[in-house]
Amino acid sequence: MVQSPQPGGGQAGVLQASVGRAPAGVAQQPTVEHPVTVLDRLRRNGGKGSDVGHSGHPSEPDDTPRVRSAADAPRVGAGSPRYTERLGEGWSRTRSAVGSSLASVALHWRRSLQFRTVVATMLLTSVSFVAVGGFLSTQIADALYDQRFDQFSAEATEALDETKAVFRDSSATDRGTTTRLVVDSISGLVGMDSDAPRQAILVQIATDEDLVIPTTGSQEGVTASMLPEDLQAAVATGQDVYWAPVVIPVTENGSTSAPGLAFGTQVALPPDQTPYALYVYYDLSTMQSTLDDIHRVLWFAGFVLLVVIGAIAWYVTRSVVLPVSYAASVSEKLAAGELQERMEVTGEDEVARLGVSFNHMAGSLQDQITQLAQLSQMQQRFVSDVSHELRTPLTTVRMAAEVLHDAREDFDPINKRSAEILFDQVERFEALLADLLEISRFDAGAAVLEAESVDIVQLAQHAIDGARPLAERLGSQVTIVSSETMCIADADARRIDRILRNLIVNALEHGESKPVEVHIACNPEAVAVAVRDHGIGMAPLEASRVFDRFWRADPARARTTGGSGLGLSIATEDARLHSAWLEAWGMPGDGACFRLTLPRHEGAELAASPLALPPSAVTHDVGRVVISEVESHRSGATPDPRGSHGR
Repeated sequence: MVQSPQPGGGQAGVLQASVGRAPAGVAQQPTVEHPVTVLDRLRRNGGKGSDVGHSGHPSEPDDTPRVRSAADAPRVGAGSPRYTERLGEGWSRTRSAVGSSLASVALHWRRSLQFRTVVATMLLTSVSFVAVGGFLSTQIADALYDQRFDQFSAEATEALDETKAVFRDSSATDRGTTTRLVVDSISGLVGMDSDAPRQAILVQIATDEDLVIPTTGSQEGVTASMLPEDLQAAVATGQDVYWAPVVIPVTENGSTSAPGLAFGTQVALPPDQTPYALYVYYDLSTMQSTLDDIHRVLWFAGFVLLVVIGAIAWYVTRSVVLPVSYAASVSEKLAAGELQERMEVTGEDEVARLGVSFNHMAGSLQDQITQLAQLSQMQQRFVSDVSHELRTPLTTVRMAAEVLHDAREDFDPINKRSAEILFDQVERFEALLADLLEISRFDAGAAVLEAESVDIVQLAQHAIDGARPLAERLGSQVTIVSSETMCIADADARRIDRILRNLIVNALEHGESKPVEVHIACNPEAVAVAVRDHGIGMAPLEASRVFDRFWRADPARARTTGGSGLGLSIATEDARLHSAWLEAWGMPGDGACFRLTLPRHEGAELAASPLALPPSAVTHDVGRVVISEVESHRSGATPDPRGSHGR
């Protein structure tokens, strides 16, 4: 016998007075299975019924046989190679489309604050709506079904007990009388409630062939197969009223697979008291339709609310993000040099105050930049004017210094030394004036590149020959280290010669009479020349400032030859005209290295240098071959590095 737990227990669904047999006509208040759980289970099971007394919890086993539907059957051709190929192509296209969509969404998520805000707002609103909607749906279902279940249980128990009593007290003695009694009783159990119509069905329990009455129902198309097996087994072995959710195949209004609720008990038909199972079931399709309508209203209201909230979030964020985007656009124009750009300010809120502050900052920056530009122009004009004005008196002083220097042998030792110092300082002053004029041309944008095909190796040889007197006086040896005999590039020979001569002279002055190497290398895109000394060196901070104008690592250190302090600055400007790189490296006590990297073709952009900084060590044989070629040129006139092009 199937036992029914007490109300509030975990396995509801059986109407039973006690563990033992209940007295006739007595039914215990049923334990209610949650109506929403009943409907959900009916949908999940696809009309296959449910276990009697099953509470619907996931942890409880469900041994109800599962019937495979037509959709579970294999499709024709599903295993063919052509079908598999098409399926793979469709999956690839779908995956590609999904990947592109996700990449686009991720891009907008990273770049758009407004997009992130609107999406986050809508997601949070959706989660909130689902939570609130689920709670409201549960509360509505509880109120709708719990109340009706109590009513159905009471009505069904009363009707089944009355019919059981009619069968028990009947005086029918033949089959025809019993049949009329059954038909009348089944018809009397039918209830035409508009919300939940009630029908009845009488099912035989025994399988003997001499049954008095076959299965009899009040509705066409309904058989005992719709009743769960557990419910039939409970009714067949017990004397109480049992219930279970069912799926009605066809209802009176033509609906199919409608949810229902069945109550059943065992009765005895006269004249032999043959046991039968009598069931009444209620059609809950109207109640389910009402609940579906409520759900649709909730979903529609939620969708409309989500769209409205999304539009509000978009409008609010746009009112904040748009001024920020506008400010970013104006700041980019200011950075590009359009100093007259300003933000349009409307209103008096925080965004308006931001615009006012931004415009005030832009105006202040414009004034300062304009003032600095004017000062720079005045400084450049001053340097240029002074340099030009000094050329005439300097020429006169130089002529006088040369006369005194040529006649110094007729002077006493003191005047002789004074004449020599005067001549040297005038030469230094003239070099400084020439450098100032060159710098002023660079500042004024008047420097022009006169590029032609030149041999960088011969230019390096020419620069070494020019610095040979200084090298001999300092006791340093200058050598070229390269595996190349010729490196042709489009360059301005005068400016490249000035860069190399400046680098070699600096290496000799700071090389402490140690050897100086000039490394040359080239590839199809670039030519590199690195001047390496092994003298006092310099720290990384000094290497980063060595190209500044008039900067010296040790201001107290006396120069061997008079320099202007502008040589490397001019070399930097010459390199910039060529779109070249001029870089410095130094290590205290290990010397320094300056590397010039030139594009081989005018207008090309550099990607890498053929030489490391500092250059790596090379074999003695390679260096000796090129050095011997350099020495061969020292015995005669230095060839023109520009070849047949000339200057």
